[in-house]
Amino acid sequence: MEYVKDAIEKARLERERMGLAPEDSSEQPENEQQREALQKTGGRAKADRKPAAKPATTDKHSEGIHVEYSQTRRVKVSNQVLLDNRIVSAFESDHRAEPYRQLRTLVLKRFAEKNWRTLAITSAHRHAGKTLTAVNLAISLSKDMNQTILLADMDLKGPNILDALGVTVDKGLVEHLMQGVPLADILVNPGFDRLTVLPATPVAGDTSEILSSPAMKETLGELVNRYNDRLIVFDLPPLLADDDALVFAPYVDATLLVVESGVTTPEELKRCYQLLEGTPIIGTILNKV
Repeated sequence: MEYVKDAIEKARLERERMGLAPEDSSEQPENEQQREALQKTGGRAKADRKPAAKPATTDKHSEGIHVEYSQTRRVKVSNQVLLDNRIVSAFESDHRAEPYRQLRTLVLKRFAEKNWRTLAITSAHRHAGKTLTAVNLAISLSKDMNQTILLADMDLKGPNILDALGVTVDKGLVEHLMQGVPLADILVNPGFDRLTVLPATPVAGDTSEILSSPAMKETLGELVNRYNDRLIVFDLPPLLADDDALVFAPYVDATLLVVESGVTTPEELKRCYQLLEGTPIIGTILNKV
């Protein structure tokens, strides 16, 4: 990523000069309790459902958005685990987090220009660093106080987001889709303000049918449309492993492709671009340089 550092820095300075304001929240639930009361319905609540009567727990002042998580499961992640797993965006003083902050600025600038809200991150093959990129980028995005972030694990055959954070769960996206477990019982806040994780548990067999199912489309609509101040980062499976990423990519606004230096071949990269034809590719990350 060093070769685009100057361009990224210019983009960040430009965004700072623009002074982007928080998005309008007039159509949002008044507080986090109301948000989570809706989540308890598993994304199928009626618009006329009575909101929970409780003092506001979500504040959106001039300094940005702050969320108090009253029902979403909160976990305390280990700093040592984060360091061991190279989740460097969690630490302000770690110089290795700077490329992710630069990437954040580019993403926010492009999303503001295009009015986008959903980003998929994928790679040609496994072990390229797509989950590492997704987690670090999501944490960096959550530190910008103008929006909340949902990090969703869509790699059903090999979910790794919670492993990277050192968190364990016994139910996730598939249990919501197949068994009706409410989203509020699945979502996790890993201790970072404005960041929520939608985890997944590993599934064998044909998972593309799950990702393209009516239940998945309904859930996706619920996740995207509920909060105007939310950006969603999807960690997708590798493109060349199966058709999971291929069936899900058309549902997102843009895709970020992670390329493993010295491993991903030009032919594989060309094939990835062919498979993603019609889906905006916001950029390519050269990892493990």
